[in-house]
Amino acid sequence: MTTLSDDEKHQKRMQIKKAMIDEKVAQATEERGVLIVLSGPGKGKSSSGFGTVIRALGHGYKAAVVQFIKGTWDCGERNFIQQRCPEVPFIVMGSGFTWETQNKEQDREAAQQAWQKTKLLLQDETIHLVLLDEITYVLKYGYLDAEEVYEALRNRPREQSVIVTGRGAPVPLKQLADTVSMIDDTKHAFHNGIKARKGVEW
Repeated sequence: MTTLSDDEKHQKRMQIKKAMIDEKVAQATEERGVLIVLSGPGKGKSSSGFGTVIRALGHGYKAAVVQFIKGTWDCGERNFIQQRCPEVPFIVMGSGFTWETQNKEQDREAAQQAWQKTKLLLQDETIHLVLLDEITYVLKYGYLDAEEVYEALRNRPREQSVIVTGRGAPVPLKQLADTVSMIDDTKHAFHNGIKARKGVEW
C-alpha cells in the first residue's frame, strides 16, 4: 500500500476543494444586483460598505453614498470620496447623531429630506452601487416609513446593488436581502477605555 506524502495529501485535498468551488461557481448563473445588509453590534459595518464603494469605483462603475446618522461629523471616508471622487453623489442627513440633537421632529425632517434624495438614487439605472450607511437607525426610530423603504429597494433597477449598514436591522429587511452579515462585538478597545482613533474609527 502506497503512503501519500504530506504534499500529495495537500494536493488531493485542494483538488477536491477546487472541484466543489468550481461546481458552485457554475451553478451561479443569475446576473443582477444584490441587496447586502451589514448589521450587528460589532465594528466594521460602515468600513465594509465604504470599502465596497471603493471597489466599485475601481472597476469604473458609478456609486453613490447616503449617510443617515453621522451628519456633519468629521468622517475620513467622506473626506476622501468628496475630495478625490467628486463625481460620486454623497448625501448626508443634516442633523447627525440623533442622541446629540435630542430633537425628534428635527431628526425626522432631516431623515425625510435625505430619503427623498435617496429614492432618486434607487431609481437611477446608471448607478451600480448605493451605500445606505446607518439607515437601520432611522428605521428603528420610525423616522422613515419602513414599507416605503422596502418597496424602493424591491423596485430598484435590476443591475443596481445596495448595501445597508447599521445595528438592529429589522427582520423584514434581512428577509428581503440577498446577503446578510452579522458582525459580532467580541472585543472592542473603547470598552477598555481606549479613545476612538482618527483614521481608524472615523
